[in-house]
Amino acid sequence: MPQGQHTSRVYENELRTLRDRLLLMGSLVEEMIGKAMQALATRDTALARSTMKMDRRINRLECEIDDLCMRILAMRQPVASDLRFVTKALKIVTDLERIGDLGVNICDRVAELNEEPPLGATFDLVALADEATLVVHEALDALVERDVDRATELLTRDEAIDEHYSEIWKRLLELMTSDPTTIYRATRIQSIAKYLERIGDHAMNIAETVVFLVTGKDIRHRNRRYETGAPPANEGAEGKPG
Repeated sequence: MPQGQHTSRVYENELRTLRDRLLLMGSLVEEMIGKAMQALATRDTALARSTMKMDRRINRLECEIDDLCMRILAMRQPVASDLRFVTKALKIVTDLERIGDLGVNICDRVAELNEEPPLGATFDLVALADEATLVVHEALDALVERDVDRATELLTRDEAIDEHYSEIWKRLLELMTSDPTTIYRATRIQSIAKYLERIGDHAMNIAETVVFLVTGKDIRHRNRRYETGAPPANEGAEGKPG
């Protein structure tokens, strides 16, 4: 086999490994959030504690992906779309690692809640978690398929997740105002809702990265609703709570 073909095959395998590692890391953070919410629903502190340990594997994958990216950049000197993919993989892995950290935070709050009597009221946290994990999953699918239309569509979901969080926060505020004995538990639930909203934000970062990979257009730090052609909501508002 000519040396050039051999080098090309090794390079292609490295890019494939990088993609597979990103997807594995993504599947782990999805699983972590699912188990954390299961621990909340079933008041299973042991499950919350064991789920927190998944963060170690996520952190190891982050280091492996960082090393692989550095090796590809140093030895293969990728250009064009490959260069964009490798450099943006370093950004995506950071978003995924932070989602893992948020999963740990959720488990911490679950363990604290489980030491208290049930609050009684429900606040659609499972629905919010489903929304957040779904956009993470679909953002990674868009990455693999280089599907800019799918990534752009995902950006339109950001406000719905934000509004869902805001509604939970308003209901919790009403509860704490009417019954101060709920404050400790309600603030833990608010924290979980905020962590889920932040997971959605990290998914949006990944979707923005997909747009850049495919089109070369950097849309970070822009109003996502303007980018997707939708009118801004609550223009002039001071921002969401939390």
